[in-house]
Amino acid sequence: MIILSISIVIFIVLEFANIMILYFKPDSRVGNGVAVFKAWEDSKQDENLHLFVRYMTNWVAGTKLIFIFLLLVILFIGSETIKMVSVIAMILSISTYFWRLHPLIVKLDMKGEIIPKGYSKQLRTMITGFLGLFIIALVIYFIMR
Repeated sequence: MIILSISIVIFIVLEFANIMILYFKPDSRVGNGVAVFKAWEDSKQDENLHLFVRYMTNWVAGTKLIFIFLLLVILFIGSETIKMVSVIAMILSISTYFWRLHPLIVKLDMKGEIIPKGYSKQLRTMITGFLGLFIIALVIYFIMR
């Protein structure tokens, strides 16, 4: 069904923008730019630490790129069932943000280690938006089926 494909395309476009930021503008505070973390600037004082932080930043971008390419394959040659199961997998995988990452960024935010203050709330809203996108697409898919 087209609604599943539309939700996948929206996710691909938004995540591709985040990948470009991570690879080419990591000093940005837009999207997934790591300059929202004060530790990004602090790491520049220690070459080894900054190399590690840059490595991890590029690793995250690379991991996101793997997901994007897999979603593109699913989008172009996947059956309706594969797309439906993929959307469920995206819901489950995106939900893991709230298990490990969200508590950490909230703690950093409360300690004043995130710029701008309150960014953890913005990120929570963005992640919740991704979840909402896929959940709504899945509900519409099952209703229209």
